[in-house]
Amino acid sequence: MNLCDINTPDDLKQLKSDELQAIADELRSYIVNTLSTHPGHLASSLGTVELTVALHYVFNTPDDKLIWDVGHQSYPHKILTGRRESFQSIRTYGGISGFPKMSESPYDAFGTGHSSTSISAALGMAVASRMQGNLTRKHIAVIGDGSMTGGEAFEALNNVGLSKANILVILNDNGISIDKAVGGLDNYLTRITSSPRYNRLKEQVWQRLDTGEGLRKRSIGLFQRMTKMAKTIALGSNNLFESLGIRYFGPVDGHDIVKLTEILTRLKEINGPVLLHVVTRKGKGLKQAEQNPIVYHAPGRYDAETGQQIVSNTGGQPLKYQEVFGRTIIELAEKNPSIVGITPAMVTGCSLNMMMEKMPDRVFDVGISEQHAVTFAAGLAAQGMTPFCNIYSSFAQRAYDQIIHDVALQKLPVVFCLDRAGLVGDDGPTHHGVFDLAALRPIPELTVCAPMDDHELRNMMYTAQLPNHGPVVIRYPRGLSVYSDWKSPMEEIKIGEGRCIREGSDVAFICLGHPGNDALKAAEELEKQGISAAVYDMRFLKPLDTRLLDEIASRGFRKIVTIEDGAKLGGFGEAVECYFTEHHPEQVSNITVLAIPDHFVTHGSVSQLKADCHIDKESLIKAASKNL
Repeated sequence: MNLCDINTPDDLKQLKSDELQAIADELRSYIVNTLSTHPGHLASSLGTVELTVALHYVFNTPDDKLIWDVGHQSYPHKILTGRRESFQSIRTYGGISGFPKMSESPYDAFGTGHSSTSISAALGMAVASRMQGNLTRKHIAVIGDGSMTGGEAFEALNNVGLSKANILVILNDNGISIDKAVGGLDNYLTRITSSPRYNRLKEQVWQRLDTGEGLRKRSIGLFQRMTKMAKTIALGSNNLFESLGIRYFGPVDGHDIVKLTEILTRLKEINGPVLLHVVTRKGKGLKQAEQNPIVYHAPGRYDAETGQQIVSNTGGQPLKYQEVFGRTIIELAEKNPSIVGITPAMVTGCSLNMMMEKMPDRVFDVGISEQHAVTFAAGLAAQGMTPFCNIYSSFAQRAYDQIIHDVALQKLPVVFCLDRAGLVGDDGPTHHGVFDLAALRPIPELTVCAPMDDHELRNMMYTAQLPNHGPVVIRYPRGLSVYSDWKSPMEEIKIGEGRCIREGSDVAFICLGHPGNDALKAAEELEKQGISAAVYDMRFLKPLDTRLLDEIASRGFRKIVTIEDGAKLGGFGEAVECYFTEHHPEQVSNITVLAIPDHFVTHGSVSQLKADCHIDKESLIKAASKNL
């Protein structure tokens, strides 16, 4: 039997356990070959091939519920559960999602995309099964060591131990989240995996209890007592998970598929909460990915034979916004000793790795813990530091209360840099950063701004770190900025002051952030049609430049179009509309608000999604010229 014969996990079950490695090898090759031309999350999925095959071989999915934390590692799962033929469409418009998605397949037991949610979801399902009278169903949460640092994972573990629910937590330990795993938990797991004495005793226990037919029920009690004794003797302290009431087993080799199937078969017989610690290698099977799993987390296009990345010629192109941030914070920090950088496990993604190399004592990667990152920043600010807390926009949602309670309420000068704001493309609805403007707009004491280009980003960062400012939010998109000469002299911007960047008389485009560049292009096209369009870059959502809005109202434009890459409900356009309703009601009927509509936006290219949401250049032209 070959991979092409595997359409459901039931097909796997026709094989003997020692035949599974051939399927795993074929599966790994299929992923490497496909993603070389259809980019996606490579290294994570390569690391879980054997684990995925073993789980579907041993458990009765989809009746047994399998939840993948985050979902970066779920590609083997998708291929084995009826999506092999559609796998080439992954993360493309109209294709399958890059993350587990309940509406896509009954085998996707729970939708994921953000970290640390799997144990909570699995526990909820396990309790529901018990209440519904199903006492045999198994509930498996596969969570990485990086995701395990998230606060929600610890909250769930605290609850799991008392629940007595049939839940198996697979701790996929590869020492990497996207960047290298950090923190006390990582050190603790390293101590377990590297303890020769513990591992020697563990193997002796397994061998003594291995009957060749799996663990018989009459041996389960003895098995549990002996493994617990081995842990305590070898490690010299109580096991963290055992202390929470969760039976711990491992660590085991996550690439030994025969051993995995044996162990999972044994653990399947144990009722109640269990944790299996599996050690894997991120990027397994592709040399470059194994050697550099951070780069090969999502490497783009590469040569399937050599693994070498295919890099297009970027000469003369602007830098990415994240790179402008990374270089600018170094400039600022060299002159301002109070500046520190903070990120929740995205040190490379947000480009704080540049500052970390030059100023390692002034950059803090706090792991996947957005709530902690924000309050940690608040504590630094309370003692006179100037923290730049860089969080992806969609992840900042996880720390909303801390932004309000710990920062804004106390007027602490934390600078929030929200990367990946707006539509992010092929990662889809779990990662689009479209809710930040509407969420942050009602919060008192916050300054919320968005740069139209890299020069403005630098000016906003410079302004935010000056004395006598409260908390400032700077949000900017994924992808290239505007100017190739990004390193402009930095200057202070007056808080709450917008600017007119193109004069016109018929139509006014009122913009916030990077979409202003589309407005400029639309204005140029409209001029060819005989329509004169002015472009205003407001720069600030909060405080809103009402003086500039009054000036726009006084100009008598026949059409006013607002443009933003955030949610329409509660967003920038609505703020402008509200102001005109109160102060210039006669012009409200002239206003058209272009923003993200009230639904979750799918995955696809940014250009396609902008067109779908009617916030692209063509939509601006259509809105401006309608009924003129």
